[in-house]
Amino acid sequence: MAPSDILKEYWGYDSFRPKQEEIVNAALDGRDVLAILPTGGGKSVCFQVPALMREGIAIVVTPLIALMKDQVQNLNDRGIKALCVNAGMGRREVELAFNNAAYGDFKFLYLSPERLGTPLFRNYVKEMNVSFIVVDEAHCISQWGYDFRPDYLQIGVIRDLVDAPVIALTATATPEVADDIMDKLRFGDKCLIKSGFERPNLSYIVRRCDDKLGQLLSICTNVQGTGIIYVRSRKKTEELSAFLNANGIPASFYHAGLGPDSRSDRQEQWKKGKIRVMVCTNAFGMGIDKPDVRFVVHFDVPDSPEAYFQEAGRGGRDGKRSFAVLLWNAADTKRLRQIASVSFPSLEYIEDIYHKVHIFYEIPYDAGAGRQLKFDLDGFCRHFGLQRQSAYYAMVYIERTGHWTLSEDVDISTKVQVRVERNDLYEIELPDPAMAGLLEVLMRRYTGLFSYPVPIDEDYVASRIGVTVPMLRQLLYKLSLEHIIRYIPNDHATVLYLHHERLRPKNVNLDPERYALLKNSSLERMQKMIDYISEEDACRSSYLLEYFGQKDSADCGTCDVCRSAKRKSAVSDDTAARLIAFINEEKAGKYSLEDVTLRFGSVTDSSSEDYISVLRHLTDEGSVPPPEDY
Repeated sequence: MAPSDILKEYWGYDSFRPKQEEIVNAALDGRDVLAILPTGGGKSVCFQVPALMREGIAIVVTPLIALMKDQVQNLNDRGIKALCVNAGMGRREVELAFNNAAYGDFKFLYLSPERLGTPLFRNYVKEMNVSFIVVDEAHCISQWGYDFRPDYLQIGVIRDLVDAPVIALTATATPEVADDIMDKLRFGDKCLIKSGFERPNLSYIVRRCDDKLGQLLSICTNVQGTGIIYVRSRKKTEELSAFLNANGIPASFYHAGLGPDSRSDRQEQWKKGKIRVMVCTNAFGMGIDKPDVRFVVHFDVPDSPEAYFQEAGRGGRDGKRSFAVLLWNAADTKRLRQIASVSFPSLEYIEDIYHKVHIFYEIPYDAGAGRQLKFDLDGFCRHFGLQRQSAYYAMVYIERTGHWTLSEDVDISTKVQVRVERNDLYEIELPDPAMAGLLEVLMRRYTGLFSYPVPIDEDYVASRIGVTVPMLRQLLYKLSLEHIIRYIPNDHATVLYLHHERLRPKNVNLDPERYALLKNSSLERMQKMIDYISEEDACRSSYLLEYFGQKDSADCGTCDVCRSAKRKSAVSDDTAARLIAFINEEKAGKYSLEDVTLRFGSVTDSSSEDYISVLRHLTDEGSVPPPEDY
């Protein structure tokens, strides 16, 4: 079968989008390929189609757990066998997944990057028939990238164990980052395929304003359709959502602090149009392919062009006119500059946080390797009297130096273990008849249930016994009260995975050279963002495209800068026509500068400045003679 046949059979599309088929063919030829496609450019098809055309299983590395689960579900819904392993899973369920990947007939194994360095994965990967190594969000492997993650460096090492080509994908990579990605992934020959980043239907608008709320309300009122509003803090999502609802605009809020059911429900309501505007942090949007988003508003200025370009790009994926609006004032630029000092605390402070985390969990020196901890940053900061932002950025830097992995927004599955012997179970008199049906479904569906806590799929179990998920949870809770099962409810948390034993003071290598490099790179990206919002002459689209290495792009004609230039040009053309008629026809070429100012306004009047500058231009090109008193 040809790639187009696979595309038609599983996705129902008659043809590929620009560059997709070229990427697919390069992969099928066995070449390592880096694909740079804009947000919404259809990156997943670029590796899913070739993987379906080859024997074996594709290993897909991605840091986005929510996206990982969505893609696995979408593949399974299409009849394609896929599974995933992420930070929220216990050892036994991870081992079962790896066993299925090695010895089952699965086509895709989605993997979070921290799993790559574990002995368990390395033992199983040798038994897998790997078709491709797929690296999603590939910019994370580059030290020059805006979201560098040291776990990604393990991918290069995996190439020693797996003889399979690499398909790397990203939406945001400067030329320097692209080269670094290919080096880190050990490309045999550098095959880089990228589409143009132009979004002709997306108008970039930057507005300097003191009354952001008023501007926001105006945008939501005057632009019809679905919208996204990005803010930096969880608290502000709730405040702006309440403000919009109070003004008659159906809105909700979304951030990583919400439970999984709340997040899923709000996301679905927004997709279906029941919620018109979603006010959110950057936790919202990854992998969400809603085509009819008419406006994306940034209420706060992002700290890098990469983040802005990706988030703004979620508007107008259906090709219709949409708007990416960024609101700012002096407080935003001041805050951006303050972030630099907060996001890179001193190395002494960072090492102190390293030890405080171990103390918090009562982990002694030379212990703790491999531990997976549910981490509450707010509780940690309260315990030690720490400033939240500084502590958070210290933890992120420690992750970047490879000491641990900090996985935010992790869903931890409900787990159940039967506490009584199998034979004794049938002798127990259960208080609720539904409990017997529940236990029967659990025992048929899940192995190991009598030996250790096993993750269960609540939706599946609830549907099999004919109850809702909340009713299922009540039954599980009642069974635990009867001491028949051990019930560990599902949770949503940040998970901290320790890579090695706790090091002693002064032995914690925090790599000062990398610290300086990352800090300088962060400052440069921040300055580029300040330059972007301050720019008054360059086309917004061209500015962003040039940042990503696309030189000499045509002006978009629809951003605020281009539209302003058109208005000025229209004014200038009209002014020129008026001057030519006045001087050549009415004055027959004989006039003074005073004649012009008397006719068109005072020289000191700002409204007449256009006439004077246009007059100079007309005299220079010979369209009119110079004034007699010139």
